[in-house]
Amino acid sequence: MKLPGRNEPCWCGSGKKYKQCHLDSDARGETAPPALLAEQEEESRRAANRIMPGRISPERPVPPEIVRPPYVGGTRPKGRSCLKRPEEIPAMRAACAAARKVLDAVVLAAKAGVTTDELDRVAHEETIKLGAYPSCLKYCGYPKSICTSLNEVICHGIPDDRPLKDGDILNCDMTVYLNGYHGDCNETIFIGKPDAESLKLVRCAYDCMMAGIEAVRPGRNFNVIGSAIEARAEKDHFSVVRDYTGHGIGADFHMSPAVFHYFDRYSRAIIEEGMTFTVEPMINVGTWRCKIWNDQWTTVTADLKRSAQFEHTILVTKNGAEILTGSDQTPYFKKQLKEWGL
Repeated sequence: MKLPGRNEPCWCGSGKKYKQCHLDSDARGETAPPALLAEQEEESRRAANRIMPGRISPERPVPPEIVRPPYVGGTRPKGRSCLKRPEEIPAMRAACAAARKVLDAVVLAAKAGVTTDELDRVAHEETIKLGAYPSCLKYCGYPKSICTSLNEVICHGIPDDRPLKDGDILNCDMTVYLNGYHGDCNETIFIGKPDAESLKLVRCAYDCMMAGIEAVRPGRNFNVIGSAIEARAEKDHFSVVRDYTGHGIGADFHMSPAVFHYFDRYSRAIIEEGMTFTVEPMINVGTWRCKIWNDQWTTVTADLKRSAQFEHTILVTKNGAEILTGSDQTPYFKKQLKEWGL
């Protein structure tokens, strides 16, 4: 809550100007609006419970027979178009199916008391079993095989020795490189039963992703995706992160175009049949603004309120979009809610 200006009505409802009422006593710290006190208490609680950096274990090895993406050898990622030739689609399907299989194993292992480093081990080993490479590892220097983003962490959380706790929400972001192509997906899940706000947030984040995917049609401007996402987020009075986007994907981890999750009035990019790209909106309880830790990866909400995200890699078809990273199309958080009767 922002205190009123000197000549604005006082917060107490007296009808007097602020300067004629509580300005002096507020300045001395003697009084404060109840709403402001509550907000300050909530800010203190969030600060006390904020996620802190933990110990990061050594890099996990990848067997020499596993084919690495070019950037592992030092080649800078390229920004080629995500439009695919028909003969490339089977390889994309295989990479996306592998990413989904690994992500499913990770979310099943995520429970209170388990560290995010242990989830990284699961992701790494499951990826290797499939003969694939964990795309995040060494991408622009990233040190782990998966991103694990907790509570107020928006994205790119680095797995460490922090145990998961009841009440946490956790986003697991998994990408694999298989037979020359990347598949990318993520989900937010609950660790223990969620509070009402977290439940509402995660449901909204999933709905936002699906709204964006459902807006996809060949011939439409890419900005219909962000428009649909914003409309759904605003229904719940949540915000859409603007600092990160979806992206084309295929032989390169990130390809053009960028897929904005808010309405971009300047967009000229047109959706074409045969494109493969991600839709991955990040939805925040409070402000959409963010801060980045000193590790140059971990991105948190500026107000330390919670954030949630879902992501699919999709293929544009003549009638809309096909989800390539889906399994039974039921996100894990919905299975959790059904189990708890929520």
